[in-house]
Amino acid sequence: MLWSIRGHTQGQPCDSTPPFVCSPRPPPLSPGSEVNPSHSNMTDSAKLHQPHPQAKGERNHAGDFSYVGIDAILEQMRRKAMKQGFELNIMVVGQSGLGKSTLMNTLFKSKVSRKSAQPNPDEKIPKTIEIKSISHDIEEKGVRMKLTVIDTPGFGDQINNENCWQPIMKFINDQYEAYLQEEININRKKRIPDSRVHCCIYFIPPTGHCLRPLDVEFMRRLSKVVNIVPVIAKADTLTLEERDDFKQTIREELRANGIDVYPQKEFDEDADDRLINDKIREMIPFAVVGSDQEYQVNGKRILGRKTKWGTIEVENIAHCEFAYLRDLLIRTHMQNIKDVTGSIHYEMYRVRRLNESNAHPGPAPGSGPAHTNGQTKVNGVPPNGMTAQHEVLTHEM
Repeated sequence: MLWSIRGHTQGQPCDSTPPFVCSPRPPPLSPGSEVNPSHSNMTDSAKLHQPHPQAKGERNHAGDFSYVGIDAILEQMRRKAMKQGFELNIMVVGQSGLGKSTLMNTLFKSKVSRKSAQPNPDEKIPKTIEIKSISHDIEEKGVRMKLTVIDTPGFGDQINNENCWQPIMKFINDQYEAYLQEEININRKKRIPDSRVHCCIYFIPPTGHCLRPLDVEFMRRLSKVVNIVPVIAKADTLTLEERDDFKQTIREELRANGIDVYPQKEFDEDADDRLINDKIREMIPFAVVGSDQEYQVNGKRILGRKTKWGTIEVENIAHCEFAYLRDLLIRTHMQNIKDVTGSIHYEMYRVRRLNESNAHPGPAPGSGPAHTNGQTKVNGVPPNGMTAQHEVLTHEM
């Protein structure tokens, strides 16, 4: 079972509302006079015109003659987004033993990886690439998100790894196809479930030399259909000098092979984005260390790896670059990653599929929806868009 941490939302003070309108204090009563029921601490008309409490985050613009209220759309969008929640689908690719599950647990500070949620001590390396996914409904400070972690056990673990990228490519395209079929339905859903892979974290072994042919071939092909973020796994096995040299070598090999990893330079929206993304591109690939073990260092709780000569602090940028990866994926670029997936990668797939349909009228073999037991399948993809083993778990952070 997953352990969970419930986040608490601390209330924020709202702006004060205008004071109530009260009637003048009645004159003192003379002896023997009768009480007039119309005189009270608040007149009936004032009660009727009592102002409504302001919504959280709203400001009082009663005294601003020129105020229209266009900026209120931001608060409306925020409320709508909070009701709907968010979705994020992350794929992790790399050979066994590079710490993929640990890094995912470290990113979300929760047991979100498949191996953590479904421990199986007898699990062996599969002979062929399997694609397994697990979903979690997580919540932090009132913000809900459906997180799907897609694992690829068996990748790069065989003697012959020729074309081992093909099952992963097919899985990504199957999710695009499932989304496309939902879009072109006559009676489509108000909100289409999004199973498209938003980001692929590719784990590079810390050899300190250069990329393997498998690394180059995988990233060259997959970078055209998904956002790839390369990381150097278990970077604590390299010295700082070895790490910097290895990172520089990898960047040169990426450029030499025309591999465009996220954030892609051609998708920068303006000069400000380019300035921020240039700094990120200079740090890629991120040299990361993952750990879900807590320790006390100088009275502070930290995630780290304890060694004989000290503790490697995962979130300390002087020790590794995990914090930069976390900020990119979650705190600064999460929405942009999803936007690039929808407006670039998925759009390219959609245009290609529609062009194929126009060139060959009628449903192509395997391209149209097939009905089985009252459910719709697209290219063998079940209705939820996941071709592989899938598990849904719910917990709160």
